[in-house]
Amino acid sequence: MIKKRLSPASANGITEGVIWQQLLLFFLPILLGTFFQQLYNTADAMIVGNYVGKEALAAVGGTTGNLINLIVGFFIGLSSGATVIISQFHGARNSRDVSRTVHTAVALALAGGAALTVFGLVFSPLLLRWMNTPEDVMDAALTYLRIYFVGMVPSLFYNVGSGILRAIGDSRRPLYFLMAACLSNILLDLLLVLGLDMGVAGAAWATILSQAISAAFVFYVLTHSPQAWRLNLRSVRFHPDLLKRVVQIGLPSGLQSVMYSISNVLIQAFINGFGTDVSAAWSAWGRLDGFQWMILNAFGISITTFVGQNYGAGNMGRVRKGVRECLGLAFFGSFLCSGLLMLFGRTLFLLFASDPAVLDQGMQILRLIAPWYFTYTCVEILSGALRGAGRTLLPTVFTLCGICVFRLVWLLGYVSAHPSLRLTVISYPVTWVITSLCFIVYYIHWLRQFPRHDAGKPGRI
Repeated sequence: MIKKRLSPASANGITEGVIWQQLLLFFLPILLGTFFQQLYNTADAMIVGNYVGKEALAAVGGTTGNLINLIVGFFIGLSSGATVIISQFHGARNSRDVSRTVHTAVALALAGGAALTVFGLVFSPLLLRWMNTPEDVMDAALTYLRIYFVGMVPSLFYNVGSGILRAIGDSRRPLYFLMAACLSNILLDLLLVLGLDMGVAGAAWATILSQAISAAFVFYVLTHSPQAWRLNLRSVRFHPDLLKRVVQIGLPSGLQSVMYSISNVLIQAFINGFGTDVSAAWSAWGRLDGFQWMILNAFGISITTFVGQNYGAGNMGRVRKGVRECLGLAFFGSFLCSGLLMLFGRTLFLLFASDPAVLDQGMQILRLIAPWYFTYTCVEILSGALRGAGRTLLPTVFTLCGICVFRLVWLLGYVSAHPSLRLTVISYPVTWVITSLCFIVYYIHWLRQFPRHDAGKPGRI
């Protein structure tokens, strides 16, 4: 069967032009988008922390946040396989399979969102008990978590839809949608939490209503696109051949997300054991820490799409150069973020809480983690590059061994015998170093199969 090819007019600059400029042009809207995503999440914590109390801050922060990341992250990671495949098909100008993959990804988002809603409503109490949630936080955390799971369908649809747009080189419109959602979230927080005195429930409803707004924007764009990625609701279904490929590429990414989250959930359980002050400090730190991860995550998404399209076009020389330049940019961002947090950390913590005990615990956590952000850079960029080329299995194994297994052994072995906040927190930089070394060795080995020139081997799509 002859497959329709995308016209040259639909191509974008990712496969041509000055590499660092193209990376930054794609990266900046993603960075701003993740900034607004972080601000979107931070608004809840700031408002409930200052106007409801530290128990409410602990409820909407660390405990529920880690559980949400654990469960939702798996489905987002799974659906990322569709993003990789779409970027490769788009790079190869194969419009037929771009369309089929889009409709398979949307079907996955709708089915996954419905399943998560049922799961969250039923199992939230058990999950919070498993997390060793403090009793004075339990009721608020359960309220927040159950309401949050009600909004899973629009949440997953937004994430999948944004991934589709980024896969074809459009990182601007997802930014605009997040900006609208962020503004809506803040206004709804003020209305529901302060105006109507709904507390944690108001923060949760504000979050899911804002997610619905961003999902509606994505839906409109996809259903009105004149290109191959146009969404037709009647065509939404699982295409078995593409679903298999989505799962093959996305399942390791989903499992990798789960592994990160499991280790974070276990750490949260240890953190909760140190009391509400430490739990609230960890929740506030998570919001500040998120601004570093938004930088690395934006670079990771950028290099995944960059590699996906150039790999699909058979342009391996450009892949090599792109990864090198992206690493340089990401290292600069990590050092900058570390320096800013070390200089202004205590002032930033005051945005969330004024309790002296919470501030002191938060600064202890910051000093143990912030200086070591650069050690994780290679993990994010190299895993993103390999994911763009469809290589996800071994990177998942490296994450399992380097971050998850070692961290679990450290916590369940050494920290359990010598309970300490310091020993709990330093598990992060130690495991980042180990995992980075694994990724560097594997990436160099993978590159050796390709000639060192621009043509390279064609991507296997």
